[in-house]
Parts: sequence; C-alpha cells; structure tokens
Amino acid sequence: MYLANFVQLLFNVLSIAVFLRAIISWFRLAPDNPIQVILVQVTEPILAPLRRVVPSLGMIDITPWIAIVLLNFLGGIIAQNIRF
Repeated sequence: MYLANFVQLLFNVLSIAVFLRAIISWFRLAPDNPIQVILVQVTEPILAPLRRVVPSLGMIDITPWIAIVLLNFLGGIIAQNIRF
C-alpha cells in the first residue's frame, strides 16, 4: 500500500516538474538558473525520447502535454498493479 502511494506520488511530482518546465520555457531565464537546471535534469530523460517520436507543430511543442498524460496514465496503472 505504501509503495503504491509512493509510486503515485513520484509520477505526480514528475508531472508537475514537466508542467513547470513548460511554463518556465516561456520566460527568458539564464541557462545556469538553478531552478531551470534542476527541471531540465529531471525532465529531459522523459521528454527527449518523446521528442524523437512526436512531430512538432511548428513553434508549438506538445511533448510536455503528452508526457504529463503518459505519466498520469502509467502512474495509475503501476500503482494499481502494486496494490494487488
């Protein structure tokens, strides 16, 4: 039960990190900004493989949205399977 809750929490935190990275990308921050560095380090392993698969829509990057949907879906499935 605790493991399932931890997995669900982990996937929620990753989803929030992806969301924050997408929001921060709208602003001009220094590349060495600590918040941006941490968000890139946490989210790039998730977003990079998706960027190779998901086509770009001009200047709109829908990869974070797809990543959030996938993280929520996978987190729910994994947590549910751990409970049984």
